[in-house]
Amino acid sequence: MGLLDSILGRSKPVRPDLDQLFAVPSAALTLQAGTGFTPTGLGSVCFAGVEGGAFARVRQDVLDLLDADAGRSGAPVEFSRDGYGYTWLLARRAPDDTAGLVNDLHAVNTLLQDAGFGPQLLCSLVGFRDPRGRSLALVYLYKRGAFYPFAPAQGGGEKRDSQLELEIRAVLGEDLRMEADLARWFPVWGAPGL
Repeated sequence: MGLLDSILGRSKPVRPDLDQLFAVPSAALTLQAGTGFTPTGLGSVCFAGVEGGAFARVRQDVLDLLDADAGRSGAPVEFSRDGYGYTWLLARRAPDDTAGLVNDLHAVNTLLQDAGFGPQLLCSLVGFRDPRGRSLALVYLYKRGAFYPFAPAQGGGEKRDSQLELEIRAVLGEDLRMEADLARWFPVWGAPGL
């Protein structure tokens, strides 16, 4: 970063650290003890639209890698595209296998990054639910190198439970690198795995 960048207020972007995802299993234990939220066994990766033969090969590599993993019921990963043109990969595991789910998400991210699609990676999320039926996602932003909680309000619609999100941040502040800028806590309405 140069002098001109400092004067203009530009900052050097945080380099994505895919290994941050490995902190989620221990954070899940803290979350359950502190709030009653338990993992759903669902997690997803979101990236900007990618097409072509290179992506088709990576997609097949993801399917081959996760399909080779034994002990799964149903499809190891589902691909979908949202209304904004982003591609989502939904991974499934048993709710008590958060470590396995995180390994799957990390493997998908690594395959995409190694294939040259790293700049297109947007976020990963791991889903949780509490006994009252409330949904929560721990979202990892690649370009920020940090997590934030996303909690849609019960009852449908595009409203979020901001109070719950702040509570989750306080509970997990020691377990995960949390995004300090609340303006970066983007809603992920209808995200697979939420």
